[in-house]
Amino acid sequence: MQTSVTKRGQTVIPAPIRKRHHIQEGDRLVWLDDGESIKVVPVAGDPVQALRGCGKGEQLVERLLAARREDRSRER
Repeated sequence: MQTSVTKRGQTVIPAPIRKRHHIQEGDRLVWLDDGESIKVVPVAGDPVQALRGCGKGEQLVERLLAARREDRSRER
């Protein structure tokens, strides 16, 4: 997909991309420039809500408890 830049430096986000990433009017975007390429990343309005459920199935509690047991054994 291609878009053009206006005299004012504006461009349009293609509709399929807006729909896929749930970008709506008023949403904020971060522009990341590494010197060779530019990435545009949508910023969640509520970052806590956006992360909810992302660790599902990772067995995080078990991993945390195992790490704590390991720390305790090293302290003795």
